[in-house]
Formats: sequence, structure tokens, C-alpha cells
Amino acid sequence: MVKFPSMKDKNLELSGKVVLLREDMNVPIDESGLITDDSRIQEALTTIRYLVQKGARTVVMTHIGRPGGKVVENLRTEAVATRLSILLKHEVKALRGYVGSEVEDAVKRMKDGEILFLENLRFQPGEEANDDDFARKLAALGNFYVNDAFAVSHRANASVAAITEHIPSYAGLLLEKEIKVLAAALEKPKRPFIVILGGAKVSDKIGLIRNLASKADKILIGGAMMFTFYKSRGFDVAASKFEPDKVSAADDLLNEFGDKIMLPVDVVVAEKFANDSRVEVVVAAEIPKGWMGLDIGPDTVERFRREISEAQTIIWNGPLGVFEFSSFAGGTFAVANAVASMTGKATTVIGGGDTLSAVEKAGLKGKFSHSSTGGGAMLEFLEGKELPGVVALTSSMP
Repeated sequence: MVKFPSMKDKNLELSGKVVLLREDMNVPIDESGLITDDSRIQEALTTIRYLVQKGARTVVMTHIGRPGGKVVENLRTEAVATRLSILLKHEVKALRGYVGSEVEDAVKRMKDGEILFLENLRFQPGEEANDDDFARKLAALGNFYVNDAFAVSHRANASVAAITEHIPSYAGLLLEKEIKVLAAALEKPKRPFIVILGGAKVSDKIGLIRNLASKADKILIGGAMMFTFYKSRGFDVAASKFEPDKVSAADDLLNEFGDKIMLPVDVVVAEKFANDSRVEVVVAAEIPKGWMGLDIGPDTVERFRREISEAQTIIWNGPLGVFEFSSFAGGTFAVANAVASMTGKATTVIGGGDTLSAVEKAGLKGKFSHSSTGGGAMLEFLEGKELPGVVALTSSMP
């Protein structure tokens, strides 16, 4: 199990101290400046409430979007700070900066239990460059640093990695929970342990499949990436999306782990990529010429359900079809319901932005043991890679 310093350390005195809190509140903001999904803000509430309760002076840091080191007006943090204030029922003041004299003065005026919100860190080019000078200036604002942003801990950014070189650093409650849940699933899973993987690209998940195949009892494959596997077995996938340069890699995975990898046996196919397209269900090896596969079929759903019903540990990442279209959402929603029904009987862990969106669309939000806030971070952790943000915390341990 990964060990790192926790902000709940009984010897850590937070009262009257300035805590620099890195959260991932990278929420979608529309052109009018309205937040369309505040899930990531809500996930941070437990840590922030703990800091307020302990009398800390909390300075929240986040990035929003991809401004490329430039100021983008509708990506300012003001809307996020306002929503946080509403959810906490506690005043949160947004600043128009992240370092400099005005920010320093505002921090010096803080009282115990107060919250400030810095400007979008990615307005500063040094953030994504993991610039040590920028990290040092951020660190100079506080007494302690807390990383609660699991979703960006696979990025070597200044506010995630370099900052820990200049200030006593700790893990927040959300980050700690994410690591503990995922590590437990990998290191000591209750069996049978199954993994469900969907999404478009095999290339995103080759390392993941290779690492999990040595630990899981079954890996259930869906989504567009199943067609790369089909192609490796000599199937005609017709107009279905696949990765020509990854067919050999898919073939290697099946040759090495074929007894654990379960591919769909039937496919929902369409004449065109549209919700109103003509639709048929065919066996995997008989996709009509010119048609494309857009979902797993009913026989596959039943096979997957049987595996899910017997599992004690389930990890799911990636939709199994084009769930955005109702005609091709059946497979993803059926599997989502099957996994949700096991919560309480088994450990059910889901993650990835598209997976969470599908689950919400299916009306199942909150119905799983753990819903990871990190898509890329979750995949890299499960792949066995070290996350720079976590490594930085472990390196800063006394």
C-alpha cells in the first residue's frame, strides 16, 4: 500500500495556519459563465470542511480548462468560488491572481476558518511546465500544502509536484481515499475480480490490460476498441472504427491472456453514425459490408451480467457503446445497472469522464462503492505507473 503524509496526522496543528489546498475543480463552464456540472466541487467539500473546522486559513488552488498559459475570461475561477461558497454555506473570496503582492496581502489578512480562491493556475505558463520558480512563489503563501487533486496527480505540474520541494506537504481526504480504494482493489481484491473496459482506443489501455491481466480473473472488453481485437482475429469489421497500427498489439494480448479476456459475441450495428440509423444485431464475425458496430449486443450483455453477478471486486472504465445515442446506449446502461446492483455485495469501482457521464445518464450516480474523480490518473495508477503528485508527497515525508 502506498504511504504518504496525511493532513489528518494527529501531530499536525492546522489552527491559524495557511493551508494551500490543491483541488481539481476543473468543471465545465458554458459560454455564459455558468457551471453545468459541479460534481468535482462537491467531491472537495469533505476536505475543505475539515480544514475550516480545524481553524485553518484555506487557500484553494485549481485549474480550469486548457487556456494554454493565457488569460481566458470564461475560465476564471470566480464562478467556481461562488458555487463553492453556496455549497459550503461559507464565504469564499475569489482573487484575480495566484502570486504577487495583492495575493500576499490578501492571505496575510485572512482569519482562522476563512477561505480564499486563487485564479486559474493554468493562466500561468509555469504551471504545466512544472516551473520551480512558480512553485516556490506559490509555496511562500502558506505554512502547509495539501494535495487533494487525484485527477491531476498524474501530471507533473508546479502546483502538484514541484511545490512539495518548498513546503511541508500532505494528502487531502479525497486523494487519500482514491489511492486507498484503488490500491486495495489491486493488491488484495476479493475474488472473483473482474475488470470491465470500454472506450474507443486499445492504444490507451494496452499497458492497463497487461497489468490487470496478471491480477484479475476476467477482463470484459467493449466499446470501439473491441473491433481492433476482432481485426486481430481476422474478422471483417466493415466500417467499424478500429486502430490499424494496434492490431498486432491486440493479437499479442489475446495470445498471452486469451483465457482471461472476454470479447463480445454479438454487436449492434448501424448503416450510419446516427441515432435514427437502421439498426441490426449480428454475431461479431458477420458485420455487413459498409455497416459499423456501435454497441455490444444482447447475448454479450447476458454473458457480462453472469460474470458481474459472481464477482466480488469490479472495476469499470469506459462505455461499451455510443451511449450518447439512445439506439446504442443499451449495452452500457445494462452493464451499469448490473454493476450497481452488486454494490453492497461486492466492491464496485468506476471511473473515467465518459463512464461517469453514462452512469449519470442512466440515473445511477452514487450507486457504486467508489466513483473515481480521475480518468487518466485512475488508468495510470491501475496500469502500475507512478503518479508524480503522489510520488512528490511520499518524497516529502519526514
